[in-house]
Amino acid sequence: MKRLFKGRKFFLFLGVLTVGVVCGLIIAVRLNVMPDTQAESTSAPGAIPSAISASEIDLRTAFIDVSEMVGPAVVSISSERVHKAPGIRSFQFGPKSRSPFSGDDFFDDFFKDFFGDMPEREYKQVGLGTGVIIDAGGFILTNEHVVSGAEKITVTLPDGRSFKATPKGADPRSDLAIIKIDAKNLPVAQLGNSDLVQTGEWVVAIGNPFGFAVNNPTPTVTVGVVSAIHRSLPSRTGGRGKDRSYLDLIQTDAAINPGNSGGPLCNLEGKIIGINVAIVSTSGGYQGLGFAIPSNTANDVVGDLIKGKKVVYGWFGVTVQDITEDLAKFFGLADKEGVLISGLLKDGPAKKGGLKEGDIIIKINGEKIKKVRDVLKTVGRTKPGQKVNVTIIRDKKTTVVPVIVGERPSEPGATEDQEVKPEVKEEIVWRGIKVIDITPELAGKYKIENTAGVIVAEIEPGSPAPLMRGDIIREINMVPIKNKAEYNKVVGKIKGDVLLRTDKGYIIVKESEKK
Repeated sequence: MKRLFKGRKFFLFLGVLTVGVVCGLIIAVRLNVMPDTQAESTSAPGAIPSAISASEIDLRTAFIDVSEMVGPAVVSISSERVHKAPGIRSFQFGPKSRSPFSGDDFFDDFFKDFFGDMPEREYKQVGLGTGVIIDAGGFILTNEHVVSGAEKITVTLPDGRSFKATPKGADPRSDLAIIKIDAKNLPVAQLGNSDLVQTGEWVVAIGNPFGFAVNNPTPTVTVGVVSAIHRSLPSRTGGRGKDRSYLDLIQTDAAINPGNSGGPLCNLEGKIIGINVAIVSTSGGYQGLGFAIPSNTANDVVGDLIKGKKVVYGWFGVTVQDITEDLAKFFGLADKEGVLISGLLKDGPAKKGGLKEGDIIIKINGEKIKKVRDVLKTVGRTKPGQKVNVTIIRDKKTTVVPVIVGERPSEPGATEDQEVKPEVKEEIVWRGIKVIDITPELAGKYKIENTAGVIVAEIEPGSPAPLMRGDIIREINMVPIKNKAEYNKVVGKIKGDVLLRTDKGYIIVKESEKK
């Protein structure tokens, strides 16, 4: 009997022990206090490694989904241009010399008299870029510079089919163009809303970098984040005097290389938020600085481009600059928001409307103006002929000036940033600045239309003036300067910080020991 009782106690103890172990295991798993056991269990064949979280799995899937969604609509573009160059004379006077008189005008004329002009040689230049199909009927969006001046454009789809493309519309200012191929039922990518883009969000760049080397029509995919928004690159004049403006770009660290131009930059929803346009590089390759034209800029022009219409931009005819801390202090502003009008075109819409140099624009049609890009975007998107109310600060008072927006000229004309290098005939030194009059000879030589003012001829070392040789001073403390005599009279009386208006904008010249 005792033996039976002991047996029952043993089995009871064993049952309690078993229940305790099971409960302990359950609690340990729930509290994640058994990493060794968990790691061992997840190492089974087909299991997901424990180092990858659910969010990381979703991110990896998202990249794949974007690639599969947009990739079929991304095409490779090959453009051929024919260039002409003067023929090269084949006179050989030595193993490495073409002519001992190379570059000598007299002997060039001598050879022309005897042998005549050499015929021009033609050679083909092949450019490679990327485009994205935005309409099933064969309309492709790309950069204007990818197809500009091309005599032959070939589009290759990811499936290997090639088509001859026809230009439909181009806008050099936004650097966007539409070309068309004769095909139907093509895969299409959708333009998204770039105004919703935020710094730090994931993006996917799709394109055909180094297509000539890879020799494969399937586009490549790179990923990264939006490094910054509202970035600007220096405006530039492209081929045949085309005015390009890169004022409101999306910056990304997703790898963009030569050949990616014209390809889409997408968000994780598979929507195009930008068209890749440029890289900043010291080597010509990827260094983490890529830029894309916002999709909303494309949305503004793509309708006209598909129809073959000219894209028209609104225009004020003003030169504006951002407000610096020194300028804000000088004008008594609470902050640096707004832009300062530093120049007005003689017959431009702004001057006709009553705006003046020195006015500070803070709103246009009720929309806040914080930086120069805001003026250019707001006015540029306004239809010519439309009236806008410009809120300005003038003489520390806020007022509203109505302005009729004009049409931006297709060729705005030569810029005034050419460096002038006049000879110094007489020295006038104020705070390390030496100036001379704008003579008729200098005005003609350097194409200076307005001769009222003085030219900076030299800047002494240690001068507090942020000027360069060739800058033109038009005003001092809002007082117009016609010539050197007036300049000398004004600077002889002023003290403290001084406001100068130059052709490049307003600047503050601080007090210094130099007189």
